[in-house]
Amino acid sequence: MRLSRVALTAAVVSLAATALPASAAAAPAAHERSVTDVVPAPVSAKADPKGDFRLTPFTVITADRGAGQVADYLRGLLRPATGYPLPVLPALPHAAGLPAISLRLGHDSRTGTEGYELKVARDGVTLKANTADGLFEGVQSLRQLLPSAIEAKRVQHRTWTVAGGTILDYPRFGERGAMLDVARHFFRPDQVKLYIDQIAQYKVNTLHLHLADDQGWRIEIKSWPKLATVGGKTAVDGDPGGYYTQAQYKDIVAYAASRHITVIPEIDMPGHTNAAQSTYAELNCDGVAVPPRTDTEVGYSSLCISSPITYKFVDDVVRELASLTPGPYLHIGGDEAHATPPADYLAFERKVQPIVAKYGKKITGWHEIAKSSPPASAIPQYWDFGGDNADVAAAAARGNKILMSPANYAYLDMKYNPSTPLGQDWAALIEVRDGYDWDPASLVTGVGESQVAGVEAPLWTETIRTSDDIEYMAFPRLPGIAEIGWSPKASHNWDAYRARLAKQSPRWVLQGIDFYRSPQVDWK
Repeated sequence: MRLSRVALTAAVVSLAATALPASAAAAPAAHERSVTDVVPAPVSAKADPKGDFRLTPFTVITADRGAGQVADYLRGLLRPATGYPLPVLPALPHAAGLPAISLRLGHDSRTGTEGYELKVARDGVTLKANTADGLFEGVQSLRQLLPSAIEAKRVQHRTWTVAGGTILDYPRFGERGAMLDVARHFFRPDQVKLYIDQIAQYKVNTLHLHLADDQGWRIEIKSWPKLATVGGKTAVDGDPGGYYTQAQYKDIVAYAASRHITVIPEIDMPGHTNAAQSTYAELNCDGVAVPPRTDTEVGYSSLCISSPITYKFVDDVVRELASLTPGPYLHIGGDEAHATPPADYLAFERKVQPIVAKYGKKITGWHEIAKSSPPASAIPQYWDFGGDNADVAAAAARGNKILMSPANYAYLDMKYNPSTPLGQDWAALIEVRDGYDWDPASLVTGVGESQVAGVEAPLWTETIRTSDDIEYMAFPRLPGIAEIGWSPKASHNWDAYRARLAKQSPRWVLQGIDFYRSPQVDWK
């Protein structure tokens, strides 16, 4: 239905009248933000103090066809704190004279599939991108141009000003991920969704779920039902376990997709398999089930490489997981398989990788899979300390892209300092600057810029039990790793980043994020 300008204006005025907060006449707030404060740092940002846009009860959001989901998401971000109706309308010339935030889809060779251009002027805000993904990433920058009070969950009595200026932006690397280990300790679907919302605001676009390990199995597999109902009962230190039904997993995947995040599920193998082998005796070479374990040792378990049952098991698990996962990749683990002889490891990989392909998926796995010469579409995930790794360098030379997750820089479960109450320290103590000051393109000898798929920040949960624990270890380090993945290398500067990061803290307080107040940052 097309509304006339008069009718449209009247409709919005009516909506605004019913929703106008008592604060409409509140005094303007001092500037908190500039386009140059955004995290991750944009490719280009130019402030225009005379171009600030004021959000009012009469503001509308207009959206091109294909942009409606992002527009609805933006409305959901802005309404709780403002109390304004902010109706989403079809794109109209000049929004029928109403103050508008306009989401436009087009064709700009500069911005690619996730980039965007954002212009904030006194008469309106225009966000342009080639895809809905680009619009979504642009919305994350737009929300940072509003006062941090926009993150409040109740109406705030204040003026809402969007900082004026222009941003042109696109990512350095295509994959910018976070990993959540739900095997060592289980996290409910609502806790996973909370983390999805938290990471999405820093342009993270993949969530790697570590679904199975020695201590627990967390995904329903209908052809092997006891994996979840029995193997899912345990967790580290005897804590309560749990698992996701297939419906719950699909709901998590759909929720992530609504935040433009792709879920990559991991079933670690041939090692890290004690939960499966303690549940099904036939997965052991001697046919005897091993005892469940809830300690944190690694490297002791291995599937029976010579047994046909092993590959029936793998085929069933991959088939069901592939059918539940719309993303292109399945993670097949492959790390710390110390109990699997090297020849058996290669034999296992060469049988399992085609199974993944059979069900229409590509493989990713920890960097040990590189020694098996996987197909060029495979992404080895590097988790070591940097320097020389002949297998990884050879994979890169063959055409594999490498995902960088160095344990001594990117592992979010490492302690900040010796007194950090959570986490581990086997890889390093990682303060905020340590987690920021590294470069994926010079980390591993023989793996340069064009051979890097991106970065991922894993959070292993041997010591992590609650959402507060997740937040304390992820923030403030995760935004820095997200910036490494998104922002141009030339913009990488600790002092500038430290100042921008400090301005994020009022936002986190309002979001309820229990972050670590590092002494390296002058928090606002």
